Amino acid sequence: MSLDAILARLDADLDAATARLFELLRIPSISTDPAFATDVRRAAEWLRDDLATIGFDAQVHDTPGHPMVMGQIDGPGPHLLFYGHYDVQPVDPLSLWDRDPFDPALQDTPKGKVIRARGAADDKGQLMTFLEACRAIKAETGRLPCKITVFFEGEEESGSPSLVPYLKAHGDALKADLALICDTGLFTDDVPAIVTQLRGMLGEEMTITGPRIDLHSGMYGGMAMNPIRVLTRILGGLHDDQGRVQVPGFYDDVAEISDDLRTQWQTLDFDANAFLGEVGQSQPAGEAGRMPLEMLWSRPTAEINGIWGGYTGAGFKTVLPAQAHAKVSFRLVAAQDPLKLRAAFRAWVEAQLPTDCTVTWTAHGASPASRMDIGHPAFEIARKALSLEWPGEAAFIGGGGSIPVAGHFKEILGMDSLLAGFGKDDDAIHSPNEKYDLSSFHRGQRAWARILTGIAEG
Repeated sequence: MSLDAILARLDADLDAATARLFELLRIPSISTDPAFATDVRRAAEWLRDDLATIGFDAQVHDTPGHPMVMGQIDGPGPHLLFYGHYDVQPVDPLSLWDRDPFDPALQDTPKGKVIRARGAADDKGQLMTFLEACRAIKAETGRLPCKITVFFEGEEESGSPSLVPYLKAHGDALKADLALICDTGLFTDDVPAIVTQLRGMLGEEMTITGPRIDLHSGMYGGMAMNPIRVLTRILGGLHDDQGRVQVPGFYDDVAEISDDLRTQWQTLDFDANAFLGEVGQSQPAGEAGRMPLEMLWSRPTAEINGIWGGYTGAGFKTVLPAQAHAKVSFRLVAAQDPLKLRAAFRAWVEAQLPTDCTVTWTAHGASPASRMDIGHPAFEIARKALSLEWPGEAAFIGGGGSIPVAGHFKEILGMDSLLAGFGKDDDAIHSPNEKYDLSSFHRGQRAWARILTGIAEG
């Protein structure tokens, strides 16, 4: 197989590839708004038809929500599953867009040409890098180097309600040797990255109830228990002075990163003060003694996301409220069990309640962390391939957020995921004027061509 010829074809076909991406970007596949359901299906059908032009046997599969797209093509190498999502975020507020968000255009910027449209970076441009690599390989060699299944979701931006049932129902077709996910970004503009660990997520909402009604603070203050006082005391003790979470057993299943990974992270050009300075902060506030990238990628967190109670309107109302509320989230790592931690957190809170207060709970999701086996040869193949396309050497990094599909692939299908994406921090995903660098679109295609041929050759 001539990799040079494949890369040359990708270079020559960039204008046509961009035009194909523009066709997909013109479809307003907003999954959160029922008014766009027809357009979401239209995007799924567009992808099915485009896959067919490459040689995939592709179908649109209905779900109780938006459709999924699955396509398969045989090849001599290992079986790979590629995942992306074709749905996009809403565009509100529309007044902040410089142009129609579904009228894509190439624009010149001080950093080079960009593709401007909703979905350009998240995730239509990213998933099309893989399809363009497959198209070029097939055109140049007559076949793909591996057996490939592609799986495109239409509900990622609306909570993926149909994902788990779909994975369970189609597990035999989807299960592969390795999953490839293109929904991440570069570490810096010049340094590509492979995300090898993702934090999980646990969300809890709590309501502490004291008196049966709001009380006059002059008549009852000093004698009746105030639920806000109870809530703030408990949550104020969630961390100690060293930034460690105080829920019993919280760190029991937290593993340390390897020495090799720690050394690699230490060599990355990451300025914590500059990172925080962009949002008006100056000092890392995580666990004492941890380097900043550990705080972001490999250490668990507990955060109070919202707290309310009593009178918060205009003027003043002197009451002891009947209830106080809070939302608390935990980012989880390694082998932490979200359900075990949910029970531990609730027990910790309930043990601190005074006699005249009760607590009720509302659960808001529970997904485990994902850690990939970078000993799989595909990871080093991919790292070298990415390093050949960008100025800096590719790094294995962590992800501070959560990409639940990677965890579902591990839990339901029993396979690791290789997460390589080409977005940049300034792509404005989920925001007005979203963009995707033309260089990311082009280099991403070339990178996937290198990765696929490298995996096939072993």
